Amino acid sequence: MIKRVQDGILINLKIVPNSSKNEIIKEKDFIKVKITAQPIENKANKALIEFLSKKFKIPKTSVVIVKGETSKEKTVLFKINNKEKIDLIISEFN
Repeated sequence: MIKRVQDGILINLKIVPNSSKNEIIKEKDFIKVKITAQPIENKANKALIEFLSKKFKIPKTSVVIVKGETSKEKTVLFKINNKEKIDLIISEFN
Protein backbone atom coordinates (compact mmCIF):
# COMPACT_ATOMS: atom_id res chain seq x y z
CA MET A 1 0.00 0.00 0.00
CA ILE A 2 1.24 3.45 -0.93
CA LYS A 3 -0.45 6.45 0.63
CA ARG A 4 0.28 10.16 0.26
CA VAL A 5 0.18 12.00 3.58
CA GLN A 6 0.90 15.56 4.63
CA ASP A 7 4.53 14.71 5.52
CA GLY A 8 5.27 12.72 2.35
CA ILE A 9 4.51 9.09 1.47
CA LEU A 10 3.66 6.06 3.62
CA ILE A 11 4.55 2.65 2.19
CA ASN A 12 3.91 -0.82 3.65
CA LEU A 13 6.83 -3.18 3.06
CA LYS A 14 7.76 -6.78 3.83
CA ILE A 15 11.42 -7.05 4.76
CA VAL A 16 13.59 -10.10 4.02
CA PRO A 17 16.78 -9.78 6.10
CA ASN A 18 19.94 -11.84 5.54
CA SER A 19 19.51 -11.76 1.74
CA SER A 20 22.27 -12.08 -0.82
CA LYS A 21 21.76 -8.49 -2.03
CA ASN A 22 19.71 -5.37 -1.33
CA GLU A 23 16.79 -5.05 -3.73
CA ILE A 24 13.13 -4.12 -4.10
CA ILE A 25 10.78 -6.79 -5.43
CA LYS A 26 7.19 -6.05 -6.38
CA GLU A 27 4.86 -8.93 -5.60
CA LYS A 28 1.17 -9.11 -6.49
CA ASP A 29 -0.18 -8.00 -3.10
CA PHE A 30 2.85 -6.40 -1.44
CA ILE A 31 6.29 -4.88 -1.86
CA LYS A 32 9.24 -6.90 -0.63
CA VAL A 33 12.60 -5.36 0.21
CA LYS A 34 15.55 -7.70 0.54
CA ILE A 35 18.32 -6.53 2.87
CA THR A 36 21.72 -8.16 3.38
CA ALA A 37 21.91 -7.25 7.08
CA GLN A 38 20.85 -9.65 9.82
CA PRO A 39 17.82 -8.89 12.00
CA ILE A 40 20.02 -8.51 15.07
CA GLU A 41 20.44 -5.39 17.22
CA ASN A 42 18.46 -3.20 14.78
CA LYS A 43 20.99 -3.85 11.97
CA ALA A 44 18.32 -4.72 9.38
CA ASN A 45 16.32 -1.57 10.15
CA LYS A 46 19.41 0.61 9.81
CA ALA A 47 20.35 -1.14 6.57
CA LEU A 48 16.82 -0.67 5.22
CA ILE A 49 16.92 3.08 5.92
CA GLU A 50 20.40 3.37 4.38
CA PHE A 51 19.40 1.36 1.27
CA LEU A 52 16.23 3.38 0.64
CA SER A 53 17.94 6.74 1.24
CA LYS A 54 20.75 5.89 -1.20
CA LYS A 55 18.38 4.45 -3.79
CA PHE A 56 16.20 7.55 -3.87
CA LYS A 57 19.00 10.05 -3.11
CA ILE A 58 17.32 11.46 0.00
CA PRO A 59 18.75 11.99 3.51
CA LYS A 60 18.54 9.08 5.95
CA THR A 61 16.56 11.36 8.26
CA SER A 62 13.84 11.47 5.58
CA VAL A 63 13.23 7.71 5.83
CA VAL A 64 11.43 6.74 9.04
CA ILE A 65 10.06 3.37 10.17
CA VAL A 66 6.76 4.40 11.75
CA LYS A 67 5.40 0.89 12.40
CA GLY A 68 6.93 -2.57 12.69
CA GLU A 69 10.34 -1.87 14.28
CA THR A 70 10.60 -5.52 15.38
CA SER A 71 8.48 -7.07 12.62
CA LYS A 72 9.18 -8.09 9.04
CA GLU A 73 6.14 -6.07 8.01
CA LYS A 74 6.94 -2.37 8.27
CA THR A 75 5.34 0.94 7.44
CA VAL A 76 7.92 3.42 6.20
CA LEU A 77 7.42 7.18 5.93
CA PHE A 78 9.37 9.07 3.28
CA LYS A 79 9.40 12.62 4.65
CA ILE A 80 9.75 14.59 1.43
CA ASN A 81 7.87 17.39 -0.29
CA ASN A 82 9.69 17.38 -3.64
CA LYS A 83 7.10 16.30 -6.25
CA GLU A 84 9.74 14.77 -8.54
CA LYS A 85 11.13 12.62 -5.70
CA ILE A 86 7.61 11.60 -4.65
CA ASP A 87 6.78 10.57 -8.23
CA LEU A 88 10.07 8.65 -8.50
CA ILE A 89 9.42 6.72 -5.29
CA ILE A 90 5.81 5.95 -6.21
CA SER A 91 6.83 4.74 -9.69
CA GLU A 92 9.53 2.49 -8.18
CA PHE A 93 7.06 0.83 -5.80
CA ASN A 94 4.09 0.57 -8.23
